[in-house]
Parts: sequence; structure tokens; C-alpha cells
Amino acid sequence: MLAPIAALTDDTRKQDALALDALFREVTGFQPRLWGEKIGYGKYHYRYDSGREGDWLATGFGIGKREFSIYILPGYTEFPSLAARLGPHRRGKSCWYVKRMDEIDTEALADLIRSGLDDLAKTWPVEPT
Repeated sequence: MLAPIAALTDDTRKQDALALDALFREVTGFQPRLWGEKIGYGKYHYRYDSGREGDWLATGFGIGKREFSIYILPGYTEFPSLAARLGPHRRGKSCWYVKRMDEIDTEALADLIRSGLDDLAKTWPVEPT
């Protein structure tokens, strides 16, 4: 079990994190990798016009105190039809925040993960982790 998930003491949150891990593995076909406290699936190498470059997770999630952060990169696309199906959430630029998996449409989340990876691949190649 991944360290951020194993560290959870609330059984419901742990089950939600395990469900997210299973969904990301199934949708992406990638094994998880830790990026600090974030759990990532796949990676990409970015290089900006400024010359800054690096590697980052292609998609994944983080475990916050009250909600999960779902990383859909690079965050340029809104995905309004998927957002309407997802269930209760809020949005940042590249993060979608959800509190509980029993309130989320997992088919919509799976479609969002796939769509996010497809969108990312238009800008930077996605590689397995």
C-alpha cells in the first residue's frame, strides 16, 4: 500500500483513497509513483519557452485533510459535460477537488482521467511510470 494511503487513520477516507488508486490504475494502465505526497500515474517532460523544464505526473491524486485533489493536467480544458456528470466538486486550474467517493460518478471520473491524459498528450508526450 502506498505510504500516503497507509497513513490514513479514517477507514472511510482510506477506502476512498484505495478506490481512487484502483480507478487510476485501471484507466491509465500505469503503476503509481509518489511525487512528494501526490500519487501520480504516468509522467511527462515539459519545457517552457523560458527554458524551464522538468518532469511531472501526468495524472493522479493527492490526499488532503478534507478532500482529495484530482490532477487533470495541463488544466487548459474545462470539460463541462464531464463536470456536469461528476457529482459534487470544486475546481482549481489543474485540480478537481472531491470530498467523498460515494458522491462521485466513477464513470464520469474515469472519462475525465482519460480525457485529461488525451488533452495532455496534445502538448507533451505521456510516458508510463
